[in-house]
Amino acid sequence: MLKKMIVKNFKCFKEETVFDFEKTNYKVLEHNSYGKILKGALFVGDNASGKTTAIQPIKLLLDLLLKDKEIPLLIYGCLFSTDGVTSMEYEFDMNGHAINYVFSFEGDGFVEERLTVDKKTVIERLKGSAKLEIGDDIAFHEVDHSILFLKQVYFNTKFFGNEVLTGWFHYLKNAVYIDAYTKRISTYNGENLAVKKYIEKQGVESLNLFFDEYNFKFSIRYEKKIEKNGIRYEMDENEGQMIFFERKGINVPIPVFMESAGNQTLISILPAIFYAVTNGSMLIIDEFSSGLHNKLEELLVKYVMRKGTTTQLFFVSHSTNLLSNTILRPDQIYTVEMEGDEGSRICRFSDEQPRAAQNLEKMYLSGVFGGIPEYGIAKE
Repeated sequence: MLKKMIVKNFKCFKEETVFDFEKTNYKVLEHNSYGKILKGALFVGDNASGKTTAIQPIKLLLDLLLKDKEIPLLIYGCLFSTDGVTSMEYEFDMNGHAINYVFSFEGDGFVEERLTVDKKTVIERLKGSAKLEIGDDIAFHEVDHSILFLKQVYFNTKFFGNEVLTGWFHYLKNAVYIDAYTKRISTYNGENLAVKKYIEKQGVESLNLFFDEYNFKFSIRYEKKIEKNGIRYEMDENEGQMIFFERKGINVPIPVFMESAGNQTLISILPAIFYAVTNGSMLIIDEFSSGLHNKLEELLVKYVMRKGTTTQLFFVSHSTNLLSNTILRPDQIYTVEMEGDEGSRICRFSDEQPRAAQNLEKMYLSGVFGGIPEYGIAKE
């Protein structure tokens, strides 16, 4: 599980910024953690404050290590910093083993790279020269400046059967990224989690069980043709089948394209949520509040926290109702605030030591944790 991230000169995070996902002494919602690690974090704040950027270090790590495409490093540097080097550090706890991975880049090339497992060095790299130590073997390599040496080692050696590193990469490959606004889902192991592909493989049963368990007023069907009460929907021969919503009390199935934006978002992201919960992986969601009712957001967050064991949910939302000790712990919530040419800064709610009984939403809206926009209102 991801324990900590430290970034510097990463987009709007100009100064060194630490994202800590280790639990504090709060006793609320113990099921929101696994051992000492929290099951994720929520980022809130003003528009253009850096909330999406706060979750991008996770996606960048996954893209750099696991995507078979060139990643433009230039877009991740801080445009208003005089220091051209961007540094990234990640700490993972994998079944009690400490994995620390650090890399830095300048322009479009990597500068340094280091990987340790239980404080023992596995990879060291300085620009084009790299050293690999696994077991008693030490090997030196020349490395392309545009690729991470760790990626090269993984694809060429699969870590020679090293169980800790193999397990770590298995965890990374099961991660899922969702842009809820565009309904775009990215996976890293070839799994297709588009809702139609999911239904074609799994059927509609798991989705309808979820809807039934949590008292939704509808179920879904996946059909090529539906005809009822004189209304007929039929897909063309080469178009496959369509999702239909069957609402309680309404006798005519409703095609998904005629449903609300919220229901379309829900049906699009549920397979990815099920997958992350089942596989105990990282689930990164941007624009989580896209079309979803506040109560539905609360349900989905609670579902992940209760049903997932090692699943970690890192997400961005504008819904302040999620700022509640009944949903998330104070150490799971961060505000993000942009401070001019100093860049973005974060505040972890637990740093302000709110009591467990205090209203976190009210405290946030009153400015205790920062991250609140102050818009002027014109006089009438």
